[in-house]
Amino acid sequence: MIWLNSLRSYQRQIWTTALYLFIVSPCNLEGQSQNGLRYEDLEFDPLTFDQPSSTVHRILGEVDVLFLEDNSLPLVSLFARFRGGTSYFAREERGAVTAVPMLLRSGGTVELTPDSIDSLLEHYAINLSFGRDGRTSFSSLNTLTDYLEESLQLWEDLLTRPRFSSEMVQVWRNQELDYLRRSENDPNTIAVRTFNRLMYGEHPTGWSLLPEDLEIEDLELEKLRRIHKKIFCRENLTLGVTGNIKWSFIFPQIRKLVESVPSCEDDFENVSRAPVSADPGIYIVPNDLPQATIIIGNHSEIRLDNTPEYFASQIGNLILGGSGLNSRLSKRIRTEQGLSYSTSSIWTTPTEPPGVLAVITQTKAENTATVINMISDVLQEMSDQQPNSKEVQNAIDEISNGFVFNFQNPEQIVSRQMFYLAQNLPLNWLSTYLEGIQQVSAENIRTTLNKTVDQEGFEGMVTVIVGDSTKFKSELEHLGITSTIQPR
Repeated sequence: MIWLNSLRSYQRQIWTTALYLFIVSPCNLEGQSQNGLRYEDLEFDPLTFDQPSSTVHRILGEVDVLFLEDNSLPLVSLFARFRGGTSYFAREERGAVTAVPMLLRSGGTVELTPDSIDSLLEHYAINLSFGRDGRTSFSSLNTLTDYLEESLQLWEDLLTRPRFSSEMVQVWRNQELDYLRRSENDPNTIAVRTFNRLMYGEHPTGWSLLPEDLEIEDLELEKLRRIHKKIFCRENLTLGVTGNIKWSFIFPQIRKLVESVPSCEDDFENVSRAPVSADPGIYIVPNDLPQATIIIGNHSEIRLDNTPEYFASQIGNLILGGSGLNSRLSKRIRTEQGLSYSTSSIWTTPTEPPGVLAVITQTKAENTATVINMISDVLQEMSDQQPNSKEVQNAIDEISNGFVFNFQNPEQIVSRQMFYLAQNLPLNWLSTYLEGIQQVSAENIRTTLNKTVDQEGFEGMVTVIVGDSTKFKSELEHLGITSTIQPR
């Protein structure tokens, strides 16, 4: 953990110097010591980030395994990523694709009941998880080095020989339905779902899991088995290993795991590009709460790549609304006007565009039009004029100084590098990223923002408002056509 030790050394250096100056060199009221040295003149060695890197091994000529040894604790962590998530399947399979990874953990295996698995996990102190996103299904395993063999065998059984029982499917279904029904009353959830649907239409990127996706016929055992077989196969697999183990020792066990994963019989079709056209306008979702939730956004063609535009989007988003109270939106809407507790922005940059640039906030319903005008003004200002040098440098420093904390342990490093590998990025992307961030200019930010913010300004963007329209609809007429829509 060289980078973490460097940070701690740096912090000790700061505090030691500060204490010395306080005790030995008392300052006057102007902040200047008796020997003429000011605190602004203090210099320290730059904080460096020494990134450990995984080694990549290929098993059976098909499966990449990222390995990083770490002997700080008697633990081993393993990660599995399978190409295949909700984006690769039809709408009518949404429920089943969501269910499969969760049932791998709770449904048992061909030979082991769910209770037996729980007992083994407790006995060997195994930490196990499963999940999925739009394009991948994944699992992680954390175990004591002494129990590695037993843990790997259990993990192999869960990944390759799951038991899909009607009883456990029903348990999972009831839990998920309960969660979905509760979230249906959450205005933030409603706003995000509506915004995604407007931006992406019928493309999987815009879908949300709904109660009607979880009908009994949508979760038939044969459908679950077919989806599991299509996702959890060898050609879709990438593995990561880190911990108190030598590669020469774990290699035979990893090879056995890979051999147990069947070859893929049916490849995925390429996911079609999400649409880039959305009808601009103001869309109101009726809600009788005293507070309105607002999302304003547009498509973005900026992608995750080694380009000036990508790095500019990272810095630009921080300046706009991604850096909390230091952002322009927070200063304008919260600090200066007190109209919102939280205002933020996101700028998504998928490897396969389009992403979105969006602003989300909450305010009293009667302040809706005022807040929307403020957001529009801030977007226009950043489109017309480049940010000042202090804003840019503060954003660069925020990313650079906080970067090290995202990689405090080998697990974080390996999992991130697995993600980069899946995105066809180099393993040294972490270093490339920092270098690119350091080179962002104010002009880069302005021109990149202009590529994303519609030239018509607010009128060319999609606005979703969840709230009581009787308190703000008439005040929005000058901003464009408003439509009332249902949350789904």
